[in-house]
Amino acid sequence: MAQHIHAENRLPRNAKEGILFLLIVSIISVNTIAPIITGLERGFSKEVYLDTLKVIPFMWIIVMLSVRLIAGPIVGRLLPKFVGMADGFNARI
Repeated sequence: MAQHIHAENRLPRNAKEGILFLLIVSIISVNTIAPIITGLERGFSKEVYLDTLKVIPFMWIIVMLSVRLIAGPIVGRLLPKFVGMADGFNARI
């Protein structure tokens, strides 16, 4: 019986979709994680949140570059060692 490898619709399929996906995930992550961590360290207030908003653009750039230049290549090299050609979405994630 032949195995069929299905195209995965839940992940970006090309560079344009990949960039859009990365932008959405990174914006959501940076805009939620940074204020929460800062709030836990300095207390939750309007002033602390506004201070956090001043740093977010720099952190967002760092996150984007880290994912594209560091994490992406590492995952690209390690993924074939842990998953097979016929492994599905859950195994790859």
